[in-house]
Amino acid sequence: MGFGLFGMGLFWLLLIAVIVWLVVQLARPRHDEATRRLVAPGPVGYGASAPMATGGVPPVTPYGEAFLILDRRLATGEIDLATYQQLRAALVQSRGGPQ
Repeated sequence: MGFGLFGMGLFWLLLIAVIVWLVVQLARPRHDEATRRLVAPGPVGYGASAPMATGGVPPVTPYGEAFLILDRRLATGEIDLATYQQLRAALVQSRGGPQ
């Protein structure tokens, strides 16, 4: 009888703490989901369905991350369209791909 009221209060306190912890853990995005949201969509020319087909992650290309960086620079206004096209053509040509 010594733990009656104290034990019941402790039980409910622990139960509420576990429920709050579970809700916080389930509401917080996982590392892979957070990373996926930060990745830019696929390089220009892959079509609108490419990011959706890969879950928001750009398809693997023989050009590595170079197109992604170039796309990001164009999107943020760091370079203009003419510079983008010139750099993109140079990337494709230097790696032996089709223009």
